[in-house]
Amino acid sequence: MIDILCPACTQPLQRAPRTWQCAQRHSFDVARAGYVNLLLVQYKHSLDPGDRSDSLQARRAFLDAGHYAPLRRAVVEQLRAHAPQSVLDIGCGEGYYTAAMGAATGATATGAAPEVIGLDIAKPAIQLAAKRHREVATWLIASGAQLPFADASLDAITCLFTQLHLREMQRVLKPGGLLLVVTPAADHLQQLREGLFETVQPHEPDKFVETLGTGFALQSTQTLNFDLLLNHADVSNLLCMTPYAWKARPERREAMAGRTALQTAAAFVILEFERKA
Repeated sequence: MIDILCPACTQPLQRAPRTWQCAQRHSFDVARAGYVNLLLVQYKHSLDPGDRSDSLQARRAFLDAGHYAPLRRAVVEQLRAHAPQSVLDIGCGEGYYTAAMGAATGATATGAAPEVIGLDIAKPAIQLAAKRHREVATWLIASGAQLPFADASLDAITCLFTQLHLREMQRVLKPGGLLLVVTPAADHLQQLREGLFETVQPHEPDKFVETLGTGFALQSTQTLNFDLLLNHADVSNLLCMTPYAWKARPERREAMAGRTALQTAAAFVILEFERKA
């Protein structure tokens, strides 16, 4: 079991079914849904940080329909090739990808069960994840900028469409540890974006390679493309769960939301990095 540190004093937390407590007697209750809130108020920066509830519900409905199932399979296969004993999914959202990661973990050296941890700064996201997937992962409300883990304690970190906190990821990953970054490819959801914007700016997946070059070595790049045929409900959910729609002019957004069907393509880049010694 991974040592999870107290966010107030960085001492290891002793995990009990109802309360986690450190040697300094800072305690954190296990919520009825099965998660623990380790986000101290000084790290919130807003009343309700992270994704909104309506966006999370739309994402769950879209993902439950199976539209991004090929990406989930690809991420699990990439992890399985390394069989990590511990995996941290930063920005895990409602847990769609995190819940599948346990299938890719390997046995620990001591024979103890491996551990998958889903971490997100948004309380509604972790509530959704824990209620559905309580038994398959440890669910934490915390900030990626202040990870509650000891130095060099994790085998693998995954970051799917979330902000990269370079120094913290480098700190908590073991030397030689795996960092898996998933980001939209240049033409991801091209037809959707063409309907929303007069000029479509391509995504720039290569920028992550430059950002991570100091502490991480790029090991592989995989591009994943697959077609999407979306009905009216799918389009509405996709608009709610992505940032594109809120940047579009209202009339373009309304026109897209009124579509009864949309054919487009998903395009992702999966970047595998190794933490440098």
